Amino acid sequence: MFRLGYNTNGLAHHRVEDALELVHALGYEALSITPDVGQLDPLRLEAREVARVRARAEELGLELTVESGARFLLDPVKKHQPNLLDPEPSERARRLELLYRHVDLAAELGAGVLSIWAGAAPGGVRGDAGGREHAELWDRLCEGVVRLLERAHARGVELSFEPEPGMFLERPAGYVELVRRLGSAGEALGLTLDLGHCVVTDDLPIAEVIRAHSNRLMLVQLDDCRRGEHLHRMFGEGELDLAGALSALVEVGYTGVAAVELSRDSHRGPEAAREAMARLRAALARR
Repeated sequence: MFRLGYNTNGLAHHRVEDALELVHALGYEALSITPDVGQLDPLRLEAREVARVRARAEELGLELTVESGARFLLDPVKKHQPNLLDPEPSERARRLELLYRHVDLAAELGAGVLSIWAGAAPGGVRGDAGGREHAELWDRLCEGVVRLLERAHARGVELSFEPEPGMFLERPAGYVELVRRLGSAGEALGLTLDLGHCVVTDDLPIAEVIRAHSNRLMLVQLDDCRRGEHLHRMFGEGELDLAGALSALVEVGYTGVAAVELSRDSHRGPEAAREAMARLRAALARR
């Protein structure tokens, strides 16, 4: 079965080494690390800390994944900027260099998967439907992803793509279109499926979405949301059919990490992680 994990973006006030101990004590089997200021900052890495995190994760039997969702690493004012869609080549290069650092960090940690996203496009346009619109944006995105796939392959890391509400690609259909446009290179790009995001974008029923993309699932994120509102909530506070989603993951034979992502709950991180595990166990018992 898949391994339940927790994302460090919901433990932003904890050292990563302390987060390992916490999630292990609560019964989680994985830690999804979102490198950030104070948490394995890719721009200020200390090799000894990386080595300690890897060694302790191995001692605890925790699987590691890496996600590239830190908000202000490149710009202290503009969230998630610049990105791979930026009109300025130099700004796209800054994002690409940061993502290269994520690839290298994942390799050093022994983390098998790195998850990325497209970023918001100028003017807030969406590309999920494909077609001939926004060709330049597609070209920029594909160029960056191809380079990342090459770097990831060289370092033995799997690259996975997450559709994110409010970004250029926010639905699973956008991921499918990206893979198509990448051609043969796209075969190596996995899907990060955030179950709460599917509620936000009304990609439901969730079990059918999981079945439709089961052969591409590389990472799953667990959170509850409401339709049209991108706000990660505790299970039971939104509209996600958690038991149905977990049943579908078991049904399709998913064996990767399914990590809780409560990125706005760091102020009560230990309590939220404990509550989430209790609700996950209850949902698994009902399936």
